[in-house]
Amino acid sequence: MPTATTTAPVASAVVDQRGQLPRTDLLLLAVSIAGISLSAPLISATAAPALAIAFWRNGMSVAVLGPYALWRHRAELRGISRRALLLAMAAGVLLALHFALWMPSLRMTSVASATALVTTTPLWTILLMRLFGVRAPRLVRLGVGLAFAGVLVLTGVDLSVSSRALLGDGLALGAGAAAAGYVLLGAEVRRTVSTTAYTLVCYATCAVALLAACLLTGTRLAGWPAGAWWQIFLLMVTAQLLGHSLSNRVVRTLGPSVTSTAILLETPGAALIAAVWLGQWPPVAAYPAVGLILLGLVLVARAERR
Repeated sequence: MPTATTTAPVASAVVDQRGQLPRTDLLLLAVSIAGISLSAPLISATAAPALAIAFWRNGMSVAVLGPYALWRHRAELRGISRRALLLAMAAGVLLALHFALWMPSLRMTSVASATALVTTTPLWTILLMRLFGVRAPRLVRLGVGLAFAGVLVLTGVDLSVSSRALLGDGLALGAGAAAAGYVLLGAEVRRTVSTTAYTLVCYATCAVALLAACLLTGTRLAGWPAGAWWQIFLLMVTAQLLGHSLSNRVVRTLGPSVTSTAILLETPGAALIAAVWLGQWPPVAAYPAVGLILLGLVLVARAERR
């Protein structure tokens, strides 16, 4: 899943006396990318409904994070302003929408396509900011154009595969757009609220919204093989706690450009894991399209550094 690393209050990377990035944080970033890359193949392989997986992933995260947040941030949680609380809850609803769209897309199109399309979150963020009068630099506009050209090519390739694959592409794109709203609201809340307090409110709201969606749609929340529960637990540990938490930690030293560019490795990483583990090889024609999307996102990250 996309993270809010690009919204962290950091202007540039921290380097040591030799002008190099901290090796420990680079290693942590590598662990983070590995955890995030495992997310899509795990979801695709888990024998449980996608909505239920989304609910339990967030519910388990709240269960792990909650005691620590209530112990260390109780006073802050009590003193959150009404505006910040409502924005954090709205971010949680958008995060729930992101999960509700992206996870089913993994059952309809290839892991490579779904992951490439959902990582277009920075592009949607730029478009949303443009609506509020923030004009992007030329390099960013070029990156956006290249990435959307890749989106058009990829959806055309998947349409030739099946209409179901095209619908999966649409869900993944919608998930990326929902994540953009979640990132922007989170950035606003984190001006006055700590990451831990914000994350607890956001994840708790997300879990409640997903639980409501499961109940309304009649989605089964239990009764699966023990292996499915272990896969959901592994998803929570690798993607949520290791993947997202570590990326949010290292962004303070490596900088948003290095971190956000590295996170783009989720697409080839997830595709490789899906190919080796699930035998899921995307069509050959999809590779140039994914390459265009990644190139566009790299240009956006480089413009951010400037």
